[in-house]
Amino acid sequence: MTGVDADKLASVRASVDRLIGVQLELLRLPKAALAAFEPSQIGTIVGTLLDACIPQLELLLPDVESLAELGLTKAPGLLGDREGYPDFEHSSGLRLELKLLYVDPLGGIMKEVATRREASARLTQKVTVKNVIPDRDLLMVVAYQLTAVDGEPEIYSPTIVDVGLFPVAECVAARDYRLTAAGGLWFGDYETPTILSRSGKVKQGHGLPLDTTVYGRKESEGRDFNEDTNFGKLKRIPYEPLQRFLKKHGATYTSTGGYPAPWRIDRSAVMVDGADAALIAPIDVHTNDVQLQIELVEGSD
Repeated sequence: MTGVDADKLASVRASVDRLIGVQLELLRLPKAALAAFEPSQIGTIVGTLLDACIPQLELLLPDVESLAELGLTKAPGLLGDREGYPDFEHSSGLRLELKLLYVDPLGGIMKEVATRREASARLTQKVTVKNVIPDRDLLMVVAYQLTAVDGEPEIYSPTIVDVGLFPVAECVAARDYRLTAAGGLWFGDYETPTILSRSGKVKQGHGLPLDTTVYGRKESEGRDFNEDTNFGKLKRIPYEPLQRFLKKHGATYTSTGGYPAPWRIDRSAVMVDGADAALIAPIDVHTNDVQLQIELVEGSD
């Protein structure tokens, strides 16, 4: 993994692999009540739970021997906010930023939504090249699924089914590449990411200069650039290993990208025991048209 010491990475991987299969019975939901919940609501509850509990799981779940000496502690945070960066520090010296990925439970027990929603977890604009340490920082994406508690089929609790580790520096680079390749830009010193507004695209199409001194928040303001309110969502970070992880767990994902070179994930399904394993090798893509790459990303669903 780029920039991260292999031995330290192996140490973190050995630690987080202990989380896989752990069921968090701290949250117990009656099966009958789940039909009223949407995935986003469950995600808010589980996210708060995991963020607070992961460093203390060996105390909270003393019967789970695999959690002994997990090696994770809550980081002090560098931003001074409620949600500082990063979330955790590992005994190896590496730092981890936690994001959650909801995996649909089996049996259709949740409330059905008309359109599958994009995962809301994001690597926000507060995480930039200014505060990321390339050889120490990892994005830890925890995939979880509601499953029945052993011996209590009418009670469901979140179970960790997988943990992905990705270099934050690469994710940030891919995220920012997507922004600028589509014509967007940062305002301030990596403070506010913006995208071209509809009026800005019209001006650009007519070869007129764009106003890069101010941005808006709504199209009605008539600015050439608007704040990107979806910036950093997992699907919108075109880092191929991360997108393969999303695909593997049935989440919406981006199938093409241009960082660090053009890549594509075959969208045909690879079924392994009924699940899309996302194990297809990327096909070779040759194009110098960056805008085409972005259009492919936006139209991947």
